[in-house]
Amino acid sequence: MNGPDRSERRAIIVRVLFFGPLAESLGEREVEIPLELGTTIAQLIERLGLDDFVSGGLRVAIDGNLVNEFDSAIKDSSELAFLPPVSGG
Repeated sequence: MNGPDRSERRAIIVRVLFFGPLAESLGEREVEIPLELGTTIAQLIERLGLDDFVSGGLRVAIDGNLVNEFDSAIKDSSELAFLPPVSGG
């Protein structure tokens, strides 16, 4: 017997929020994105072309909780927020 057909990959939908200058540069504040089950935060960052923003201090929150590790898989119906570094004075 053969394994499952790759065309039957499971998909998830996540809601992505962008704040501050990031939202302005992307022209979006909120989008829903379909992803393949098992997609990591790092893979989503790469897909969105946000690598340079992360190295500049961008923070990521999933369902309201800041995360420091980007290698965990994103769960279905999650809300990811991409937050610019906060400057104070």
